[in-house]
Amino acid sequence: MDIVSHGKTLMLALGASRIMYLMLGLSVLSVGIILERAWFFLRTSDDLERLARQLDAYLESGDVDGAIRRMKESRSAEAAIVITGLLKAPRGAEAAAEAMIGATAVQRMKLERGLAYLGTLGNNAPFIGLFGTVIGIIMAFEELGKAGRAGAGAASATASAGVMSSIAEALVATAIGLAVAIPSVAFYNYFQRRIKATVSNTEALTRIVLSWLKSEPSGRESRPSMTPRLAVVVQPARAALGTVQVAARKDV
Repeated sequence: MDIVSHGKTLMLALGASRIMYLMLGLSVLSVGIILERAWFFLRTSDDLERLARQLDAYLESGDVDGAIRRMKESRSAEAAIVITGLLKAPRGAEAAAEAMIGATAVQRMKLERGLAYLGTLGNNAPFIGLFGTVIGIIMAFEELGKAGRAGAGAASATASAGVMSSIAEALVATAIGLAVAIPSVAFYNYFQRRIKATVSNTEALTRIVLSWLKSEPSGRESRPSMTPRLAVVVQPARAALGTVQVAARKDV
């Protein structure tokens, strides 16, 4: 037997129905990933405009601890990244920026979890369905050959019915492949847009933190009122200087 005969025998033994069951199983897994990702994005969503205003207000007042507490109240990925930068703020703007870049990479991996499967399934499900279609067509031609050998009569009618059944099975395989691919691609693109929006929001919040760190030469350490501390040091110094001047006059 040649390779064509071996291939035909293998495909006839496999059948288009097994390909359809395979695609149905893959679609069930894709639905699970879609639901999990949708719940994840819903749970981690927040009002970013309000969060940005509150972050800016806390930093402008010099209340870094308050800013960290407010960020911890949010479940968003943006807030988790900002917390990393605020914790590194005592080491300077550059250290905070590097920390937030690393945190962004970590959060992006969490956001993209499972999306590779959706993208792969969306791109390849039509080809899997096409493979089932090819098998169905081969089965139809096999039945057509049987009908030709059977000639007229009941056997021929039975073979013709088998041809129609195989063609229908082939078309169903194509339809299932498209039905599996379309939702996977649609939700993959939707989640990718959500990730891009999250990254953009993160950029906005990190700019608020970095602009605050770079706003003054002395940075965040000069934010708490330093005037009382200076007065405590300067007033005793002035008093001591006055004492020295009075003693010098008496000596003269």
